[in-house]
Amino acid sequence: MKTFLTIAALSILSAFTLPGTSSIHSFKVKSIDGKIIDFSQFKGKKILVVNTASKCGFTPQYEALEKVYEQYKDKLVIVGFPANNFGSQEPGTNDEIQQFCKARFGVKFPLASKISVKGDDEAPIYKWLTNKSENGVLDATITWNFNKFLLDENGKMIAYFPSKVTPDSEEILKYLK
Repeated sequence: MKTFLTIAALSILSAFTLPGTSSIHSFKVKSIDGKIIDFSQFKGKKILVVNTASKCGFTPQYEALEKVYEQYKDKLVIVGFPANNFGSQEPGTNDEIQQFCKARFGVKFPLASKISVKGDDEAPIYKWLTNKSENGVLDATITWNFNKFLLDENGKMIAYFPSKVTPDSEEILKYLK
């Protein structure tokens, strides 16, 4: 029975990630509404990955994220990852987070289910995003909410941006023009 449970657990984990690759396109994560976000479906578009929180001083960036998503959706996908790692600023459930994002900011870009972006329970996709040994390009330390990673059309890392760099800043938009 123990062997069966171990095999089942490994099968579930492998369905969500394929670590050790230099492309984000091999990741699948649970969406905020319980479905699957398959990053391979974003081939041919740039991807902006952001760790988010509903009760943070940077929370108004949701508005700029949605604006950039709408303006560039033919060549950009934004994926938000709610996380409660900093100051307990994302205490809500997936349902509460989704309702907040839609009601307050009209968010239509994909949101993943709530995860951890650092520490012992760090989600595999964030291990990949933050480790050069995984993504092949850079090491990054998630220091707060609304850190951003930009990936190219082939799922390769382009750049990392800290919280203070807004989604509509020239630092990010120059890659979308």
